[in-house]
Amino acid sequence: MTPSAGVAREFPAPALVGPYTDGLDLPFWEGLRAGELRLQKCGECGLWIWGPRWMCGQCQTFDPEWVAVEQVGRVFSWSRTWHPFIPDLADELPFITVLVELQHAGGRRVLGLLAENGDADITIGDAVTGIIQQPADSPWPLLRWQRASTLTETEWGGHR
Repeated sequence: MTPSAGVAREFPAPALVGPYTDGLDLPFWEGLRAGELRLQKCGECGLWIWGPRWMCGQCQTFDPEWVAVEQVGRVFSWSRTWHPFIPDLADELPFITVLVELQHAGGRRVLGLLAENGDADITIGDAVTGIIQQPADSPWPLLRWQRASTLTETEWGGHR
């Protein structure tokens, strides 16, 4: 049975979930375990960084720090998937992948799944809030995005 639009749903954890073997993104996953979304920020020049890097691409400072970021943003782009490219999600079709622009991380964009019905009406610019879910079949939590009707233009800063 497919949940109705607007209702958060849980997804199984794909086999690809979890930190890289080199440990570069381990603080991201540990942040999710702690209930936080963590991204890198250069302590030297202030650049927000995603995906994880060993060095700031702007000033070449090594080891950017990991900072907790408020889990709110806007849909920058989205795609509805009808084909089971990820076998673990075959029973969840259709699902919606969103590229979320984070207002509290310098506009850095993070990719994720919309935690709503795959038939949901989604629009570029929709306000979203992060939901951290702990699937029963994975040691690592997952970040999903839920449309948020309570985020106002003033809170967003008027940017769309």
